[in-house]
Amino acid sequence: MPKATPNLLIFGCGKMGSAMLAGALAGGWPASAIAVVEPHPSEALADLQKRHGFALNPARPGGAKLVLVSVKPQMLDAAAPAILPWLTGESVVVSIMAGKSIADIARRLPATTRFVRAMPNTPAAIGRGITGAYATGALNDDDRALVTRLLQTTGRLEWVINEGLIDAVTAVSGSGPAYVFHLVEALTSAGEKLGLEPAIAARLARATIEGAGELLFQESETSPETLRRNVTSPGGTTAAALEVLMGDDDGLTALMTRAVAAAEARAKALSG
Repeated sequence: MPKATPNLLIFGCGKMGSAMLAGALAGGWPASAIAVVEPHPSEALADLQKRHGFALNPARPGGAKLVLVSVKPQMLDAAAPAILPWLTGESVVVSIMAGKSIADIARRLPATTRFVRAMPNTPAAIGRGITGAYATGALNDDDRALVTRLLQTTGRLEWVINEGLIDAVTAVSGSGPAYVFHLVEALTSAGEKLGLEPAIAARLARATIEGAGELLFQESETSPETLRRNVTSPGGTTAAALEVLMGDDDGLTALMTRAVAAAEARAKALSG
C-alpha cells in the first residue's frame, strides 16, 4: 500500500455513496484526500462535511486515483462529462451502479482503462455489508489493493472471476437484504394468524432473525446446515415446520431459487 493515501473522489452521495464515504472516513482515509461531488447534498452529508472537512462540490476538479461512481444508472450520461476532468490514465473507476457494464462506463469515461464493477448491499451503512466486485486486467496489484481497502471499509468483499457474475451477486447479496426483511414480514403475519398480537408477533419475528443472523456471524466456522440441525429435534415442532419449508417442489429452496433467478434475469436485462 502506498505511504500516502491517494485521492478519493465520490461522485454521487446518496444512501450507498454516503455509506461508502462514512466507511472510508471510519477506515482511516484522511478527509483531506477525499472529495465528494453531490449536486443536492442532504443535511446529513453537509453535517458530515462540517465535522470532517472533506471537499464538498469543489470548484476545480483535481486528479483522483480512486473514483467511486455511485449515481443512479440512468444518470451516467449526464454525469460523465463532470467525472472526466477528475480522471488521469492512472485513475481507477469503481462503479456501484446496478446494470451498467464496464463497457458502458468505459465508452463514457475513456480517459482511463482501469475499471471495477462492484455491488455492495445496504448493511454497508452499519459496516456489516458484503460487496462482490470484478476488476479489469488493467489494474495492477497496487490498484487492486487500494480498491480492496476502500470496499472493505463497509464490510466484507468477494472478488469474482468474470463480470457476468456481478448479476448473480446482485441477485444473491445485493437484493438479499430485502428477502430477509420480507421473511420477517412473513413470519410476523404467520404469528398473527395463530392469534398473537401484531406487535408481539413483530417483535418475536424480528428478534429471531436478528439473533439467528448474529449466531451465523459468531459461528462462522459452523455450516448453516449444522446450525439448523442443532435446533431440530426429531419429531419435534421445528421438524414439523421444516417438512413444509424443505419440500422439493414448493419449499423454500425451490422458491428462493426462482426468486434469485428472476433477480438475475432482471439485472441482465437492465445491463442490456
